[in-house]
Amino acid sequence: MTEILTARPEWHALTAHYQQIKELHLRQLFAADPKRGERLALEVQGLYCDYSKHRITDETLALLIRLAEACGLPQRIEAMFRG
Repeated sequence: MTEILTARPEWHALTAHYQQIKELHLRQLFAADPKRGERLALEVQGLYCDYSKHRITDETLALLIRLAEACGLPQRIEAMFRG
């Protein structure tokens, strides 16, 4: 049986992290990381995504990746490409 997303420990870690960063202002994040605008933006096939203007940190990204891995997302993506 599939575990409910919000019951996973990785989800709880992510919500705890949110409580730590929810009051951060983007000015603080850009001041702490002058290359934030370059590091957290990407362009793929003409689609430009700029995550720098969202209240996320490197830790946020790491926690999201852990949650995706715990849910088996990489295996599901691989299965989708296999058909």
